Amino acid sequence: MNPDDPAAQRPSHGRFATTRWSVVLSSVDADGGTQKMHKALAELCKIYWRPVFAFIRRLGHSPPDAQDLTQDFFVTVLKGQLLQRANPARGRFRSLVLKALQDFLRDAEAKRSARKRGGEVQFVSWDDWMSEAPSHFSISQQESDRWPAERIFDVRWAATVVERALSGLGEECERRGRRRVFDVLSPCLAAERDNVSYSKFSKRLGIPEASVKRLVHQLRVRYRALLRDEVGRTVEKPDEIDDELRYLCAALTAAE
Repeated sequence: MNPDDPAAQRPSHGRFATTRWSVVLSSVDADGGTQKMHKALAELCKIYWRPVFAFIRRLGHSPPDAQDLTQDFFVTVLKGQLLQRANPARGRFRSLVLKALQDFLRDAEAKRSARKRGGEVQFVSWDDWMSEAPSHFSISQQESDRWPAERIFDVRWAATVVERALSGLGEECERRGRRRVFDVLSPCLAAERDNVSYSKFSKRLGIPEASVKRLVHQLRVRYRALLRDEVGRTVEKPDEIDDELRYLCAALTAAE
């Protein structure tokens, strides 16, 4: 997962015309609480519920309380209250979410009412978010107790982005009848090339080693493109993507 790899920087399908974050910012600039903005913002928030929940848990809140606070925070975001205080010049949605979350938690108890979780109008269903597949990236209790909340937020964000890219790649392979290829070869995506045993995968898939190498290369290229897509949705401008990818790689590397 090298963001400096030329294949990883190759644009596809004109996706930079509008990122989800730029859609949100343009709607705010135009004083528009449009349905398009709400949809874009809701999709952005779905990337961040795990990092937000993990951040709140690290501060000592019980799982039920952390769930309620997470829900309340995103209700606030989706109702536009976060954006009213947002500085569009910040650019990265990740930075804005973390700062807004810290501000929210400072006065959360004063603002929280007796309403039950999910009691207000929402643009997305909380149950839909919570029913997503659990994260495959685990943080031990010992590490989570030692790490600052901000680091846990970054690691959970990075892991979620990677998992969304992998999930998208798996779905693409399934539509093309290559699900088994993805299931067998997906461990190669994060591995160094020298550590990939092409002969082993050749035997498992029943195809020549040369075909395995070609498939691994194709998967790597597409995975990097999808990873860029995921990161690109959370920044305002394309030239910010490489910095975010480097930040993502650093967060995951530091967690290893």
